[in-house]
Amino acid sequence: MLTINILAKDKYSKARAGKFETDHGVVETPVFMPVGTQGTVKAVNQSCLENDIKAQIVLSNTYHLYLRPGTDVLEKAGGLHKFINWKKPILTDSGGYQVFSLSELRKIKSDGVEFRSHLDGSKHFFTPAKVIAIQRSIGADIIMALDECTPYPCDYDYARHSKKLTSDWAVLNKEAFENSQPLYGHKQFLFGIIQGSIYKDLRESSAKEIIRQDFDGYAIGGLAVGEPTDTMYEMVNFTTDFMPENKPRYLMGVGRPENILEAIQRGIDMFDCVMPTRNARNANLFTSAGVLSMRNAKYKDDFSTIDENCDCYTCRNYTKAYLRHLYTAKEILALELGSIHNLHFYMNLVRTAREKIIEGNFIDWKEKIINKISQVNNSTEE
Repeated sequence: MLTINILAKDKYSKARAGKFETDHGVVETPVFMPVGTQGTVKAVNQSCLENDIKAQIVLSNTYHLYLRPGTDVLEKAGGLHKFINWKKPILTDSGGYQVFSLSELRKIKSDGVEFRSHLDGSKHFFTPAKVIAIQRSIGADIIMALDECTPYPCDYDYARHSKKLTSDWAVLNKEAFENSQPLYGHKQFLFGIIQGSIYKDLRESSAKEIIRQDFDGYAIGGLAVGEPTDTMYEMVNFTTDFMPENKPRYLMGVGRPENILEAIQRGIDMFDCVMPTRNARNANLFTSAGVLSMRNAKYKDDFSTIDENCDCYTCRNYTKAYLRHLYTAKEILALELGSIHNLHFYMNLVRTAREKIIEGNFIDWKEKIINKISQVNNSTEE
């Protein structure tokens, strides 16, 4: 079983600093996981991820890897770690979110979900047992149970039925996991997912039903799907009250830097989001002074660093003027340098949050920086 060793707790909130261990390394929490959906974090190579960005763990996706390159290729390669040359931990999402986002291409049934590939229209069927088998083939250190991610908005009856489906599947996920073995000589851990949309009674019953299965860790799903931010915070704060102290707590798909800090305050340990790399590809860079739009004309002859408080590869070597030139010229290097910077910013943010929790001044630090980092510095663009 996986347990999280809590090293420090904040006196004035639920924030906590801890660590847990996998066969591919220790993960110190709070932690942000760069998203490598298809076995690659977009525009960033694995050496940079490890040595400059200092990622502890990355996330890949079952749905995408199942469709391409396929489990046969991954098994021949010896699993995803060897296939992508990554020696640290990997978490795989079950693919539930991707499947359920294909609203016109899928049909939900009591025993699983039928869907058509977004690549070629071919028909597939995911059951809890099949999703476990696929993730055995992938070989991630942490694998996720198949769930249904409810949309927002959704009415109470839909959310209640969806919550029951997720709870029923959780039992089947656990059975399939216990009746199978890892393929590549390292342990795998299974996380359950708590659903319930924005309804507190459903969140509570979902948490109790999922926790009853005694998973290795627990995720909060079905948030950051369009609900008001304050509602998301309220649901996180409510749900973590029911989550075990000795197991990792994972908030799926979140989010902006300020969202992460608020969720840490409410007791979350693990995060993932495509925002750092997606924003970088759109010339929006996160800094200690807020978000910079690097196509802005004011940076044309600004030879200062992107962020004077950052020591990432991009900030050490290049200026705002050069980054703006790359983006306006549509050079591929812009995507790499921007992604490196944004991921480094996220890593440094959660790493500093951990330090502040251990030092005992997390809330004071958070309140001082949260308004600065959430500002958007826009100006006229050429």
